[in-house]
Amino acid sequence: MSKRVALVLGSGGARGYAHIGVIEELERRGYDIACIAGCSMGAVIGGIYAAGKLPEYRRWIESLDYLDVLRLVDVSFRLGAIRGDKVFGQIRKIVGEINIEQLRIPYTAIAADLTHQQEIWFQEGCLHQAMRASAAIPSLFTPVQQGNRVLVDGGILNPLPIVPVVSSHCDLIVAVNLNATNHNHYQLPVIERPAAFKMRFDALINSLGSHLPFRRKPAERLMRIDREISAGQPPQTNPWLNDGADPESQQPAAAPETDAAPKSATGSFIIDNVGPASLLDLINQSFEVMQTSLAQYKIAGYPPDVLINVPKRVCRFFEFYKAPELIALGREIARDTLDTYERQQR
Repeated sequence: MSKRVALVLGSGGARGYAHIGVIEELERRGYDIACIAGCSMGAVIGGIYAAGKLPEYRRWIESLDYLDVLRLVDVSFRLGAIRGDKVFGQIRKIVGEINIEQLRIPYTAIAADLTHQQEIWFQEGCLHQAMRASAAIPSLFTPVQQGNRVLVDGGILNPLPIVPVVSSHCDLIVAVNLNATNHNHYQLPVIERPAAFKMRFDALINSLGSHLPFRRKPAERLMRIDREISAGQPPQTNPWLNDGADPESQQPAAAPETDAAPKSATGSFIIDNVGPASLLDLINQSFEVMQTSLAQYKIAGYPPDVLINVPKRVCRFFEFYKAPELIALGREIARDTLDTYERQQR
């Protein structure tokens, strides 16, 4: 008789595609996924799976070329860089109009209510609205307003929602953490695609960030400051302030030189392109640091029977064009983790 699994799918932006590989590996081994709790992309993947539409969703995301991805980005500079109407409109077409009560297995999506500063569990009502609210990544997707509530990504309070499945009476709890900081031996598979794809996508993200107040200087500008200092001249540009001569003007000053720091031919410090490239990047790097810490607390408080750790370094939160690679990586990590668990059970 197959074991009944309570599956917990964590938040982590584009890394959420790894959840698909995990689900496929669980099913391949004969596990029965009996309930799901998810946050952000975990809520999206979990909801689509519970609705029985995961194969259709996977075919769609793997079929997208770079123009398709760019067409799905509906830019907004109000309360988020992207409205998300096009993406979630396509998900609505795949899943259809369905309430959570109609799903074939119990399902919980986690969102955060900014108005009342509390965690929200969606366990009934419109599935589409629950997924959209749970995945409203701050600064990237616009929030969902529901009455007097402003709902955003549940990852700001509970990036790995184990508690909703504790009372499920399943044989084991399997949790997928997308914010792991170890497991350095796992690498994202290389899948060839047109070079223009990544270039155009990155250009779009940079464009979104350029409309926000904090932008990183290009390395050439900082190296010019470095050369001026090396020649004994005061720098012509304050790296903190906009001097009006260069739109790429707001950049933190150089850190003090250390033995490990790279040096120019003159021996002075060279500032590399490190740190956030824009306010958008800054907010989301901060968000991911917070999620990593919160996930560790959740794991310590309610240890799952099986913990599948996906390293957060494998891709940036917005690299949604890497679905094939991330699905394959999720399957690989799940296979190794489940092999270890099953050996221990013998």
